[in-house]
Amino acid sequence: MDNISLLTMAPVLNVQLLVDGLLIGAIFALVAYGLALVWGVTNVKNLAQGDFVMMGGYIAYAMTLAGIHPFLALPVAIVLMFAFGWLIYKTVIYRVVDKDLFTSLLATFGIAIVVQQLLNLIFGPEVKIAESGFGIGEYLDGGLTVSNIKVIAFFLALALALVVVLFMKKSRMGQAIRATSQNARAARIMGIDTDKVYAITFALNAAICGAAGVLISMIWVIQPYFGTSYSIRAFVIVTAAGLGNLPGVIMAGLGLGALEQFGSFILGAEFQQAIVVGLLLVILVIRQIQQSRHRQVVK
Repeated sequence: MDNISLLTMAPVLNVQLLVDGLLIGAIFALVAYGLALVWGVTNVKNLAQGDFVMMGGYIAYAMTLAGIHPFLALPVAIVLMFAFGWLIYKTVIYRVVDKDLFTSLLATFGIAIVVQQLLNLIFGPEVKIAESGFGIGEYLDGGLTVSNIKVIAFFLALALALVVVLFMKKSRMGQAIRATSQNARAARIMGIDTDKVYAITFALNAAICGAAGVLISMIWVIQPYFGTSYSIRAFVIVTAAGLGNLPGVIMAGLGLGALEQFGSFILGAEFQQAIVVGLLLVILVIRQIQQSRHRQVVK
């Protein structure tokens, strides 16, 4: 209650939390869009989504150890993670694309565990950060402070999302991906190599996660086992927005970022993950109720 009172007495604090939430929410939306892409095209629920994000973050961190600015790790992470995603699809995912839900969940959960352990063996369990060196901007006579890297990451996340959208709409492969997501069987009849489409889709998702991980490594800390929290956030956003709904994914990502900031301030930072998990449960219950009502109407 004291924290709520503080919010009412200090309006600028509300602005601070809202701005921080929106800036980080754009990165959440980017990760969620990659999950929605894989989910919608291959019907694989990738439980290793957040761990791919951590891999991108560690690529940026490794480049800082080599004396290279982490900002330059963005294209490197995109290329390396695209190749990694392609490799994972060809070795594991293609075997479970046509299997039941439990099999795909088990396979991606196994990938997540392997990635976590490899990152732990290579970099250790301590938290890391890729120092960007960007300063902090002050606004409203110093009442509002915003890290410059957060602003840069916000616009980069939006730019990357725009590039992916243009790729999906303008390129032949993007059109093939959209056709496969609508009806894979019809796409095969029309001569589309759906296995190649699945591979590129999964690799593209890994590249998106890698880019998001680079941005996250410059804003927060990374750790081999932090990927799970980003996977949960992505599932919350996709479940709330629905598949193939980019505007909904963006709005849900921004909303989740703001909710986390306000929730962690009011309840305490230790409840931040509990807020996300609780929100996922609420959304799943609402979806189940909506589906039950829809079935009753149809009957």
